[in-house]
Amino acid sequence: MRDLLPSTVAVAVAGPDDWTGELLPAEQACLGERAVQTRRRDFTAGRACARRALTDLGLPPTAVPAAADRAPVWPSGVVGTITHTTGYCAAAAAHTTDIRSVGMDAEQHREVDPGVRRLVLLPEEEASCARLPAGVSWPIVLFSAKETVYKVWYPVVGSWLDFHDARLELDPDAGTFTARIAQARVDAATVDDPPASVSGRFVVVDGLVRTAAVLTLR
Repeated sequence: MRDLLPSTVAVAVAGPDDWTGELLPAEQACLGERAVQTRRRDFTAGRACARRALTDLGLPPTAVPAAADRAPVWPSGVVGTITHTTGYCAAAAAHTTDIRSVGMDAEQHREVDPGVRRLVLLPEEEASCARLPAGVSWPIVLFSAKETVYKVWYPVVGSWLDFHDARLELDPDAGTFTARIAQARVDAATVDDPPASVSGRFVVVDGLVRTAAVLTLR
């Protein structure tokens, strides 16, 4: 993820030991005793990466618990994001004096079931996939980019977006995407200056789709 985010964002990618490391008490309390092994490994790696990203920002190792909706709870003055998929986990964090919000997502590079495509893609996005270069599953790139957009949007606005609330355009040559948020969702926001668009970057390599974006300060 380091290649997709600005230098003001600290990024940590999980190593082999992070998946089975120790959690801090506040983190362990969020996981619970009944968590399945896969959930436990993902959560543990995510928190190890999150604490390392905080250290890279010059902050002490601090617990990153989870809210009721499972979103990470970052220390005051910090924005951050965590993502994980099979065999890959990363976290990113930044000072609120540098950026407004950050989001990222990782997915296995795979084909997407037609039913899922209808849930995720707008008709114009579906049509655009046929015009993009062969060799890439563009629907999964769009899915990942939308996940990133939602992670950027939610901490700022405090409400979730539906997949059809963001219309994405990809630039395969530049490895960038731009998401236009539905005007109705922007108008309904109860915060000042809600983002009407989010721009980010993507890469497809080694069987992974990775996407990331930041919302800059005004």
